[in-house]
Amino acid sequence: MAKKATKVYFYGTGRRKNAVACVRLIPGSGKITINDKDIDAYFGLDTLKLIVRQPLVATSTEGKFDIIAKAIGGGISGQAGAIRHGIARALVQADEEAYKATLKTAGLLTRDARMKERKKPGLKKARKASQFSKR
Repeated sequence: MAKKATKVYFYGTGRRKNAVACVRLIPGSGKITINDKDIDAYFGLDTLKLIVRQPLVATSTEGKFDIIAKAIGGGISGQAGAIRHGIARALVQADEEAYKATLKTAGLLTRDARMKERKKPGLKKARKASQFSKR
């Protein structure tokens, strides 16, 4: 019976607003794939690509890992933040002593708790009310 070769990878789950991202880091050339698309095809804005690469720049690991991410829910901005959070968590799993302090001081390991405020009864949105009229 042939022995199956196992691929070494590091896993991290990131969350931001309503978006959830499952991120896998595989030692490789630095290719970033999101939902089976290249990062350039998935994110049109350069700022979003910059957000995704932040943990790699902070730890100077650009080009050392191939990143495969599955992002669901939310909008593209929330998904970029979720992928960033997932990459940071996966890097800590890869080498805790080397990367954890750097990522923590950069604030990349903290989950951004800001969420959309709920709609209140009697209002049109969370805070928007209908126009007041005396008569």
